[in-house]
Amino acid sequence: MTRGRSDGTQKKRLIATICVVAIFLGFLYAYYGSIFGNQDSALQHGSKSLSHYLMGNEDSEESSTTTEQEDADDDVIPKSYPVCDDRHSELIPCLDRHLIYQMRLKLDLSLMEHYERHCPPPERRFNCLIPPPAGYKVPIKWPKSRDEVWKANIPHTHLAHEKSDQNWMVVKGEKIVFPGGGTHFHYGADKYIASIANMLNFSNDNLNNEGRLRTVLDVGCGVASFGGYLLSSNIIAMSLAPNDVHQNQIQFALERGIPAYLGVLGTKRLPYPSRSFELAHCSRCRIDWLQRDGILLLELDRLLRPGGYFAYSSPEAYAQDEEDLRIWREMSDLVGRMCWRIAAKRNQTVIWQKPLTNDCYLQREPGTRPPLCRSDDDPDAVWGVQMEACITPYSDHDHKAKGSGLAPWPARLTSPPPRLQDFGYSNEMFEKDTEIWRRRVESYWNLLSPKIEADTIRNVMDMKANMGSFGAALKDKDVWVMNVVPEDGPNTLKLIYDRGLIGTTNNWCEAFSTYPRTYDLLHAWTVFSDIEKKECSSEDLLLEMDRMLRPTGFIIIRDKQSVVDLIKKYLPALHWEAVATVDASSDSELDGDEAIFIVQKKLWLTSESVRDSE
Repeated sequence: MTRGRSDGTQKKRLIATICVVAIFLGFLYAYYGSIFGNQDSALQHGSKSLSHYLMGNEDSEESSTTTEQEDADDDVIPKSYPVCDDRHSELIPCLDRHLIYQMRLKLDLSLMEHYERHCPPPERRFNCLIPPPAGYKVPIKWPKSRDEVWKANIPHTHLAHEKSDQNWMVVKGEKIVFPGGGTHFHYGADKYIASIANMLNFSNDNLNNEGRLRTVLDVGCGVASFGGYLLSSNIIAMSLAPNDVHQNQIQFALERGIPAYLGVLGTKRLPYPSRSFELAHCSRCRIDWLQRDGILLLELDRLLRPGGYFAYSSPEAYAQDEEDLRIWREMSDLVGRMCWRIAAKRNQTVIWQKPLTNDCYLQREPGTRPPLCRSDDDPDAVWGVQMEACITPYSDHDHKAKGSGLAPWPARLTSPPPRLQDFGYSNEMFEKDTEIWRRRVESYWNLLSPKIEADTIRNVMDMKANMGSFGAALKDKDVWVMNVVPEDGPNTLKLIYDRGLIGTTNNWCEAFSTYPRTYDLLHAWTVFSDIEKKECSSEDLLLEMDRMLRPTGFIIIRDKQSVVDLIKKYLPALHWEAVATVDASSDSELDGDEAIFIVQKKLWLTSESVRDSE
């Protein structure tokens, strides 16, 4: 009897223990499920159908996570891809804060590390198509898009309310309108730009200074109205802002057709070579320039050309309260030790100028901080390179030249850049490259002509830009080009900036730092062959290109015939259609194994998006 009672007690205890464990495991599942739910739900959502095509004649077909297979040179080619959860319609894989939480990365928030790139490992990538938001429409064309976009394409109106007193943007019916205002230029970016030119005594109050000022870095750019209004003066700005609490500002900029990039002044160098910009600009960008011995100002110093300017509009430049006066005194002391001088100061804006030579640096007292950077420091190395609180001096050649030696715009576009010699390239090589790409771009446009009008294409990316000749050949088109230099190739990005163009660097085994649906045309010259050598996935790259490309946008692939043949097999799954194919037999400009393949992305909506938009 006693034994029997003991057994019963043990059973009860065992059952109780099991129940407690089950409850505990259920709690863990609920807790971690909520963290990982975003990723899981994206894959589960893949069973939704791509039921409505606004282009093409396909019948509705079920898209499921089950992948049909075919034997194609031992490659498994999917017949369809699942659709990501609607919540991921603005996914930026390497700037996804959900990923940071999931991977429990230990980042210093005070140094903005959580706004820097952190890419997902292969097992955490979203192998699904990014859906457009409900009611998505083909974007408004440039130049009209500078002033208005479809609200449905970027359904975020919080900035319109938050910045209502600053004329950033206004909601009007189905559109969001941009009056051209900003935090320190409520009455329009055009008037503000003219005032900066006037402060510098540039002729006709034109900031381009007769072609001598061409490239600008706008830090904390808002919705990029400053950069948008510079374009009419033949100035191109890299508008830079992080994916932060005002996370959609860069998305608005790109939707408007204004050059922009997601980035942050945190712990790593910005992805631009030294001496890239004639002017850096910060209008109330809320950056603590004094932190870490002025490391962020020193990063701007690295990026400015000899004699370059920093235009700073912020309370510290004019306010009289104790805290602003303290910051102004400390900033003035810092930039003085950096050998910057005040070029002009008026109302709410101060403009500093960087020296032309090393003379001032060499005349500083021994031990003056910030120090000069080490002689073995490469100021053009940028991919994943930590910032350092030091001054980048000029080379002996640049010190003697007393400037960049660049021709005024537009002559600098086709003039051999002085930094060609850094690569051992001759002027003849440069001129030949420029001419080759002029002919190639002319051929591309002939192939695209049945599909495009003069205003069809605005935002262009050259995924392997080399010396920038593809972008240079587009000068007479009403487009701008993001010239991307692969991080493991020749660092020719400085030649691109010397030509008066803009660009960045990227590893194409990873995602690019942009929102979905932000480019009208991608140009991929041997990019697939290059990543094959690195044993990276062509399929991942195709999905990334689809993410970046606007619906109805185009991709030009110039690569080996085998690459083209492989990509053709993915067209149904990606909902792309072939526009043109050219091989060596029909184009003498092509090498024996080289081919050109042009595709167009169709506009599709999920059934949920269609229902929500009706």
